[in-house]
Amino acid sequence: MTTLILTSGLFTHADQTAKKLSESMGLTIVTDTEIMEETSARHQIKMNTLAKVIESKTLAFNDFTHEKEKCLACLKKTIAGHTEKGNCIFHGILGHLIPEWVSHAMRVLIISDKKTRIAGGMKELGLSQKEATSKVNQADKRAIIWTNALFGKKSWDESLYDMVIPSDKTDSAQSVRLITEHLKRLDEIPVDVQTQESRDLQLCADVDIALSDSASGLEVEVKNGNVTITIEKNVLMLSMFKQKITRIAQAVPGVRSVDTKIGKNYYKTDIIHNFDFETPLNVLLVDDEKEFVQTLSERLKMRQVKSDVVFNGKDALEFADREATEVMVLDLKMPGIDGFEVLKQIKATKPHIEVIILTGHGSEDDKKTCMDLGAFAYLQKPADIDILTDTMRKAYEKINLKKTAPAV
Repeated sequence: MTTLILTSGLFTHADQTAKKLSESMGLTIVTDTEIMEETSARHQIKMNTLAKVIESKTLAFNDFTHEKEKCLACLKKTIAGHTEKGNCIFHGILGHLIPEWVSHAMRVLIISDKKTRIAGGMKELGLSQKEATSKVNQADKRAIIWTNALFGKKSWDESLYDMVIPSDKTDSAQSVRLITEHLKRLDEIPVDVQTQESRDLQLCADVDIALSDSASGLEVEVKNGNVTITIEKNVLMLSMFKQKITRIAQAVPGVRSVDTKIGKNYYKTDIIHNFDFETPLNVLLVDDEKEFVQTLSERLKMRQVKSDVVFNGKDALEFADREATEVMVLDLKMPGIDGFEVLKQIKATKPHIEVIILTGHGSEDDKKTCMDLGAFAYLQKPADIDILTDTMRKAYEKINLKKTAPAV
């Protein structure tokens, strides 16, 4: 019942490796597109809706419909069906939906540095350097958003995988040999255990689907039909909520028992909400990556932080002129007026505004320049949402200290 989860960066030899493994071991390749198409057909969900969920785009009224949670649960249900059949390779990023407690699934990453992959795209498809760079960046961004949403980790974080293969140092034939050798460990897992885990994964998806209609922020684990639901999002009337989700889960066919517990992230949503500020929390987000900054705005909203969004330096300066901005989260690399110039002008004309730099392209020299210009903090993308909100809290603490300080 071999189950291989094969994740890769664009322009590696992952496609050839998957094909050779399929031919040599009789494994069926299941792509992300096939999983989405099957899920769409079976659960009557539009493909563009599934795509939005995978890319962490905002779904209208999701706080009420929980459409995102349902989509993820249905994707997991499709994956569980293939896992139960066995002998498959999940080639893409959706295999990450198979939870860690499924021990008979092996997770492999094939990757190399970005420069090597860009060169590979130029050679493989005859692309210009600009075209290859764009394709690599888009693919990496999609993967980063996905794993960050699921695990709060970067896509190529080694802790997510059982094996990491550098494609610039290992060709597809060598990769096949390495993977085949390591897959032998799955033979040590009794067949009845693998069968039960596959059934539990199916049941887990069913419980996820049932719970998605009325709740979010839940993690479900199943062992031998016994369900454990971890509550990771702060809720009102916790005792009644536990009773509600227990009843829902118990009604799912195949569930033997249900237990609920509080997760480590349960109290984190209050990280800013409980601070006593003299003014409402309101942050200006400045970034030309529209999807990223809109998603960030939604995540901050869940933590009771209201944010306005602009997509370039010019609009940021104009917004600060007409609105009572106090905290700005600023990207550095933007067309037109870049983040350095925005920071320089803001601190020259409105020094009371605390500016938090949030960039994916910075360096130590950039950090020094920004701090010298008066930035409050310098963070790298993808920043942990709790680190970011805690930094905002500290910025507001500084602002409030200035407001309450006696006049000299």
